[in-house]
Amino acid sequence: MNYGTIKKYDIADGPGVRVSLFVSGCRHHCKGCFNAEAWDFGYGKPFTEETVSEILDALAPGYIQGFTALGGEPFEPENQPVITALMKKIREHYPDKDIWCYTGYLYDADLVPGGRVFTDVTQEMLSCIDVLVDGEFIETEKDISLQFRGSRNQRIIYL
Repeated sequence: MNYGTIKKYDIADGPGVRVSLFVSGCRHHCKGCFNAEAWDFGYGKPFTEETVSEILDALAPGYIQGFTALGGEPFEPENQPVITALMKKIREHYPDKDIWCYTGYLYDADLVPGGRVFTDVTQEMLSCIDVLVDGEFIETEKDISLQFRGSRNQRIIYL
C-alpha cells in the first residue's frame, strides 16, 4: 500500500487534534474530489514499518485525541489488510484514543458479508473503528456547513 501524506496536527477530520493518514488508491473517482491525485494506487510513498512507527510516535502526546484514516480509500480491498494491522497496533498502544475512518463505500451495503469490498479482514477493521463516515462525496450535495463531511448524503456512524 502507498500513502499520500500523514497530517500530525489535523483538526478537520474528526474531533480534537488528530493524526490523519491519507492512503492511496480509490475507485470511486467522485466528481469534485478534494484529493483526486490519491485515486492512483501508486501515488505517494510506500507504507512501511517506519511509517507505522512515525504514526505511533505522532499519536503519543496527550493532546492528540485520535487517529483518522482517509484517502484515497481505506476500504479498497488492497488497502484493508495494511490499515487493519495499523489500527490494531494503535488500539494496543493507545486504547484511549479514538479511531475515525472515511469511506466512499456504504457501511450497510458494501462492508457487509457479500458486499462489494467485503474481505476476510473487513469485520476486524470495522471492530477497530469508533466512528465511520460513509458514502461517496457527491458534488451536488456539497455543504460546507456540515461538520466532518463534505456532502449531505454522507453519514457519521458511531460503531
